[in-house]
Amino acid sequence: MKIDNQARKAAILGSIRRGLRRDALPADQAMMIEARLAAHPRQIIPARSLQDHEALVALFIANATREYATIDHIADRTELPEAIATYLRGQNLPLDLVIAPHPELESIDWAAHTLLTTRYGRATPSDMVSLQAGFAGIAETGTLMLPSGAATPTTLNLLPDTEIVVLDADAIVGPYEDAFDRLRAAGPMPRNVMLVTGPSRSADIERTLELGAHGPRRLHIVLVGAQDAG
Repeated sequence: MKIDNQARKAAILGSIRRGLRRDALPADQAMMIEARLAAHPRQIIPARSLQDHEALVALFIANATREYATIDHIADRTELPEAIATYLRGQNLPLDLVIAPHPELESIDWAAHTLLTTRYGRATPSDMVSLQAGFAGIAETGTLMLPSGAATPTTLNLLPDTEIVVLDADAIVGPYEDAFDRLRAAGPMPRNVMLVTGPSRSADIERTLELGAHGPRRLHIVLVGAQDAG
């Protein structure tokens, strides 16, 4: 039996109210809350996020590299296998990677690059390198927006020691608000949305920065369609 989202929401909230021994909200208060949730108010937007798109791409690159990510540039996805192989060889990493089962990645002819060993699906603890499809880049802080889904498993963002993210330059926006507007326009909100700024790191122990504290120690971003400013 299929239950629509509104009925599921009402059932959950009703159960919470019964547990708290509270009645339903008055109609006017309920309407105010629904209106606020639907409005998506925008907060103060930093001036650095209000630039033309070319400047936003440059800002994203500058902020991402400042946070220990590395950046590569390709004209289109046909160049992706060679770009990834070159990166992995440069890092002395195995040429084995688990790839998000995303249509734009599944359409690539990976077999043409005979040195790469690939498979699609979720990451496992034994996977050293993953390839994820980026949804948006936030220039304000150099952050990647990575929603979960069948085509973009979250395990790819967490388990491998090295994460590679493919991101269209056209998907780079200025502030966080624009990224969430883009996410809402894409359909229902996913179960999980990760905001990733650089590789995992921590300075909790004796104020010494350690990469890979809670996830990948390397984050490599391949920008598709962006010109290499360097």
